[in-house]
This record gives sequence, C-alpha cells and structure tokens, in this order.
Amino acid sequence: MKDKWLEELRDKAARLRIDGSPAPLTISDAQAEGLYRYMELLLEWNERMNLTAVTEPGEIMVRHFLDSAAGLPILRELPADARIADVGTGAGFPGMVLSILAPEYRFVLMDALQKRLTFLGAVREELALDNCELVHERAEEAGQKAPYREQMDAVAARAVAALPVLLEYCLPFVRVGGLFLAYKGPALQEELPQSAHALQVLGGKVEKVASVTVDGEDFEHYIAIIRKVRSTPGTYPRRQGKIAKSHL
Repeated sequence: MKDKWLEELRDKAARLRIDGSPAPLTISDAQAEGLYRYMELLLEWNERMNLTAVTEPGEIMVRHFLDSAAGLPILRELPADARIADVGTGAGFPGMVLSILAPEYRFVLMDALQKRLTFLGAVREELALDNCELVHERAEEAGQKAPYREQMDAVAARAVAALPVLLEYCLPFVRVGGLFLAYKGPALQEELPQSAHALQVLGGKVEKVASVTVDGEDFEHYIAIIRKVRSTPGTYPRRQGKIAKSHL
C-alpha cells in the first residue's frame, strides 16, 4: 500500500492546478515519506479523538494534503525564514503540511484545543520538524498580543469560519504588506460580497481568488489571496462572543 500511495501522491501532485494552470509543486522522497507517516499518525490518533471525518488514504492525500499544499506556490513570493501562521490549525491543515514541504519557512500552528496540539506535537517529534511552533491560544486573544499581532509575513486558515468572521480572526496577525490565504469551498463566492466592510475596517484587500483542482479528481476548492494594506485598528479582534454575535 505504501509504495502505491507514494506513487499516487507524486502523480496527483503533478496534476495539481491553480486557476487551471500547473502549480509548481515538487515533493522530495523524504517529504513524501513524511506525509505518509503523518497520515498514519492521523489515522491512529483519529481512533481515539475526532481529528478528521476523511479516513480513506486517497481522500486524505487529495482533500487534506494536496489541498493544503496548494497555497505553497502563492507563498513562494515570501523570503526564506518568513513567519507564517496557521490560525485554527485543527489536525494541521494547512500548516503542518506546509511545514513539511517548506522547511525554509517558520510556521506557527495555533489552536484553542490542546488535544489537537498534542497530536501535532507527536507528528512534529516523529518527523523531527524544527520549523514548526505550536501555540495553544484562541485567535481573538493571541491577535491582541505583541508576539503575534502584525508579526506574521503570512497567515493561512482552512475551514474555520465564514470569511467575514475569519478576516477578524486572522488579519490582525498579518504585517502590513503581508498575505492572508483563506482556504475555502464553494461558499466563498457568497461570502466575498459580505466581506467588503470587514476588509475595509481591518486593512485588507482581495488580490485574487484562485481555484484549486487536481486534474481528474472530483475536487475544487478556492484560495482567497488577501493583501494587508493598512494596519488593523487596535480594537480588533474583538472578544469571541462579539465576533460571533455580530460580524463586521
């Protein structure tokens, strides 16, 4: 099974498309082995805690690993040693996948649930990753703290919340000039018009919405690429209850 999975990973990585064009995604033998071991740990730990509803190895490859990796060509504009946060990382998507595939960057994987970070700590130790920091914080609290606020060259988030809410959680982390990558499903098309006010208040500007596909697969996601053009006012992010009750 392992050899077949690794072969399929390379084949499907070659068929990854952003806006219909080939995405330059190179996966080394060591990185492919690391992703396979990550999958094994995910399935083992998933038996005793709820990490993912996707448990078929081929589906994990496409819907978790390649989908997460699709942001990497976009992040390549950043210099080596850039600091990238994954807010609400969950089981490590996209942050852990990106940390495996891009060792030149420093990743901050943040989540409010310690049990998820315990799992990710096991993955980090197993794969000997030294570019991956795990942070047990709520986004709305960490976004007001000096070590994180407007200190990230980029932030990514996947399947966390509707875009207007997600912007308030994530844009406060991004330095002016940096990027926010919002990994979304088809609902993004409805959420974008609803996000205009949040973008204006929080200092973001949509540069592009990129479609992500794997040729031959029944799969299409989107990445909203948002540039931080102005500093976020200090009143944001608000407390979680206020964000949930009334988004911008």
